[in-house]
Amino acid sequence: MLTSTDFTGLINQRFFNNFLPIPATNQIVLGSKAPDFILPDITHNRKVRLGDYFEKQSVILAFTRIFTEKQYCPFCYPHIVSLNQHYERFVERGVEVLMITSTDAQQSQIVVRDLGLKMPLLSNPDCRVFRMYHTGQALGAPLPAQFVLDKTGKIEYKHLFSFMDHNANVDQLLLKISEF
Repeated sequence: MLTSTDFTGLINQRFFNNFLPIPATNQIVLGSKAPDFILPDITHNRKVRLGDYFEKQSVILAFTRIFTEKQYCPFCYPHIVSLNQHYERFVERGVEVLMITSTDAQQSQIVVRDLGLKMPLLSNPDCRVFRMYHTGQALGAPLPAQFVLDKTGKIEYKHLFSFMDHNANVDQLLLKISEF
């Protein structure tokens, strides 16, 4: 894992805004339209609007927990690596994986480079989109979650963080995609 004892950049406004624990909630209803947003895609140096995918292809929103460019959540790091390793499996099925992080653009660029990310990494340092999706927060960063959207933008599956089941794995996500 790419962690170190260098905590440079960890204590910032995002850390304080997300310090107190707020559990993930079930306010996002299955079958409802996914809340739209626009975020910068650090991997491909462009802006991404979620609504542009509606009526074109299915999307997986993979909210992830990265504290700084060198400090990863121990539950999220293997999930990020696995999604990246299997990214082509999703693309072959006509699905885009949008990974969303609360790291700023500069930190996110280092993550993209160090992990060799192929999938879009969307930077959301003010955590507005994390809050729109009610992912929760704890200890300085929003919590991870995954949402599977069909081609119309409806939420067909959601996985919210718990200590018993941290992230939906690649096989779970592929199974959900094959169901619609």
